[in-house]
Amino acid sequence: MGGVVTHIVESGPWAGWISWSDHDFRGFLRVVGPSYARVLDGARAHVVIMTGADHANRLDTLHGGFLAGFADHAYFAALAALGREDLVQGVTIDLTMQYFGAGRVGSNLEAEVEVLRETGRMLFMRLQLMQDGQAIAASTITIRKPSR
Repeated sequence: MGGVVTHIVESGPWAGWISWSDHDFRGFLRVVGPSYARVLDGARAHVVIMTGADHANRLDTLHGGFLAGFADHAYFAALAALGREDLVQGVTIDLTMQYFGAGRVGSNLEAEVEVLRETGRMLFMRLQLMQDGQAIAASTITIRKPSR
């Protein structure tokens, strides 16, 4: 699976959630940090990350580029949680973001991810980013599935 590691967390606040990371935890994944996912239903998953100072902009709110990067990450973490690990080697073709408000550093960032449609070569998804029950951004993505 190209270094992707998934496992069910057995204890602590994330018990029962799926942890999604990489064998070689460096580069961008090091900045994003670990994420946790769980299935909501057959086409939807919930992905959460803890935010920190590395995710801040100069205004001490969550950086818009970080939000876009986390959105991209959350789509693939959701696919892994939904049992579609065969798709985590796919490639992002298009990602759009709509920002509604500033995110707070130090609060968990949550993504509710939904698979909209799947074709032979493409996958279409959307998500909403939330903090403390408030929507701060939304996104859509087109993923080209990996070659078999």
